[in-house]
Amino acid sequence: MPVPTNQGWAVALPLRRRMGGGRSEHALPGVDLTGGGTGLHRLTRWLLGTAGLCLGLMAGADGAAAQAVAGAVPAAPVLEAAPVVPVVPAPTPAPRNDEDELRALVPDSAMAAPEAWARSTGVGDTPAQTVAPAPLSAEGAAAVPGGAPELAVPAALRPDSPLADMPDFAVDWPALAMALPDVPQLSAQDDPAAQAMRTAMGDLSESDGTRPARQATQVGRNVQLRWPDSQSREERMGIEIRFRQSSTLNTTPIREGDDLAQISVRAAADRALLLRLMRIYGYYDGEVIQNLSGGTNGAAISLRFDMLPADRFRLGAVDLGQIDAAGADAPALRAAFGLKSGDYLDSFRIVNAVTALDRALGQMGYPFAVTGKPALSVDHARAEGDLSLSVVPGGKYVYGPITSSSPRYLSGRHLQKIARFRPGQPWKREDVDDLRRAILATGLVANTAVTPKEITPPRDGQPGVVGLDIALTRAPRHTVSGEMGYDTGEGFRIGAAWEDRNLFPPEGSFRVRGVLGTEEQLAGITFKRSNFGGRDRVLTVDLFADNATLDAYAARKVAFAATYERQTTLLFQKPWTWSMGAEVQASEEREGVPSGITKGRTFYLTTALPLRGAFDGSNNLLDPARGHRAALRVSPEISWRDDQNHQYVRIQGDASWYQPLGDTMVLAMRARMGSLVGTQIDNVAPSRRFYAGGGGSIRGYGYELVGPRNALGEPKGGRSLYEFSIEARVNTGLFGGNLQLVPFLDMGGAETGVLPRFDDTRFGAGLGIRYRTNFGPIRIDLGTPLNPRSGDSRIGVYVALGQAF
Repeated sequence: MPVPTNQGWAVALPLRRRMGGGRSEHALPGVDLTGGGTGLHRLTRWLLGTAGLCLGLMAGADGAAAQAVAGAVPAAPVLEAAPVVPVVPAPTPAPRNDEDELRALVPDSAMAAPEAWARSTGVGDTPAQTVAPAPLSAEGAAAVPGGAPELAVPAALRPDSPLADMPDFAVDWPALAMALPDVPQLSAQDDPAAQAMRTAMGDLSESDGTRPARQATQVGRNVQLRWPDSQSREERMGIEIRFRQSSTLNTTPIREGDDLAQISVRAAADRALLLRLMRIYGYYDGEVIQNLSGGTNGAAISLRFDMLPADRFRLGAVDLGQIDAAGADAPALRAAFGLKSGDYLDSFRIVNAVTALDRALGQMGYPFAVTGKPALSVDHARAEGDLSLSVVPGGKYVYGPITSSSPRYLSGRHLQKIARFRPGQPWKREDVDDLRRAILATGLVANTAVTPKEITPPRDGQPGVVGLDIALTRAPRHTVSGEMGYDTGEGFRIGAAWEDRNLFPPEGSFRVRGVLGTEEQLAGITFKRSNFGGRDRVLTVDLFADNATLDAYAARKVAFAATYERQTTLLFQKPWTWSMGAEVQASEEREGVPSGITKGRTFYLTTALPLRGAFDGSNNLLDPARGHRAALRVSPEISWRDDQNHQYVRIQGDASWYQPLGDTMVLAMRARMGSLVGTQIDNVAPSRRFYAGGGGSIRGYGYELVGPRNALGEPKGGRSLYEFSIEARVNTGLFGGNLQLVPFLDMGGAETGVLPRFDDTRFGAGLGIRYRTNFGPIRIDLGTPLNPRSGDSRIGVYVALGQAF
């Protein structure tokens, strides 16, 4: 509000309220009702403040209230700020003495008796009142309530007076009388933006107000996407799939009790996600309209996103940097990139194309190739995006020598045997990655780094030579392991082993093992040389002593075996494996004694040359869910008994098949056939005959208790074997999806003939559980014989690691 100063007129700040104890004061800024100074000065300040307030109110304060301030008054409401009055400089009066100015403004009666004059005006003894602004006179004067003196208001402050220029304000005042040109009004039919929106929305509209558009997809419990009819399923499927995966409304669905603000925040996030997905798939001018319905009268809240993709942008120029430096390989590298001008823009395809190009460079002999990050420049006018990618091939190379950082631990020569490439062959990145994994698979290395090192640069069109520097971080060499198992046929079994995995470098291990069980005791030592003579080839030499007292037979033996094989492992599951070996076994054995009649043991000396070949087309070594397996073992053997030798061949074939049925069940089947050809059953040591029954055979029966029996009812073993099994591995979803239920049915038998006649087939059935772990499933099976013989148990329990087959 305006108050007079010696420079003209200024705008006073709004009234403010001061609170303190039981006293309330309303004061104007700059007017001190309680401070120091002479009585004249205090009275003058009060008069100036009151006059300024009144003038401000009369100059255009719309409805602002003014209050008289004095003494102790009841609490009054806080005053609203008065509208700001434009600041207009008034003519500057002639300079004069300040004291004279003040005296001229104060009436003589106030100078003679200030306190009496104040009381006569009604101020100080009356409560604060709301004062209505007095109308301005023609001369610009306004009367102050309570008999206060009238102050002249300069004509320059009249609301209808012209606005004067303001110092340091460079913007011209607007010309209020300026004539504005007429703006033509466009109808809805003539507005291009409205026409484009109608075209885009035409296919999304509802023909009768109730029937939805044809292109509608439910992407959540309360969320729907609606597309123009012209949008193909292929074009929208990628957006819908990724929206389902990332939608906030799907991860945090609408629930009863959610307020509109919460739902709106989630919906806004999903709308932003849809816009981002449309740009990813090339719809840079696309729009998404969000519609929220329901929520009243108990109706469920639902969201609909109307998709307005507009035109899909295409690739413009494609710049692959220095790719032409690859020479004759450049066309193949461009083909591997796969994108060209005119293709639809798709950020996922661009990322995949960059990955494919980088892989192709690595596979085609460019170890030092560098690919940068793709940059896309989108031109909305052309509806195209120009793609640039920095590609530096860096020259083509072939393999050179391998150098090890620990030559006495794992030499470069030994690492070359592990590698699947030879010097002089073109560089392939996947071969180097394979070598890195193979080094880790030895168990002797905790970490490794393979670094290519240029030996000879490319020149005259010939590739360069690159060697491999391999840095090795040694792993602990010693291992202590154990095993534990139980089944009703073999009883408890506990095993332990100690191993030095590199006692005889490179990869020459020495192992000491022992088994203590209710039916078997064993002690042995084993030497093994891994990657001997080639990748994944293992030489094993085993010497052990074993004492087994089973229901089927009893044997005390000392055996020596040497095997050379190509192995499969958890890290490298291979389709083809094979083994060959030699065995020498000296044993004292007898047939089982269920009858309780003890017979003497017979001495056998057996030599064998076992051969085995196997194919594994399954998807997992310990827990297969798809594929099939097959194996064949042929072992020519010679048995010495009672100073006579007997020659025969032991043949066994195995096959298994795995088929998923939906997402929750795997159907697994197994078959096994075996035959002893060349001699009578009594000429073969009991431990080398065929038996059936047990956890890996016909569950429900005792271990090796299915087969021919002698006159005393004791298991005798057979010359032929057949087994068939079927089981359903059903995922329960319990324990994080790790628990399976496995109903099973097994059948089979062993017979005295070379070929089975299937005239003494035994059946077993039951239920098992599997608990999946990182090292394979833990198996517990409970089986019962369906057609038991005398002496067979009514139930069998089997605990082991891995599936039954």
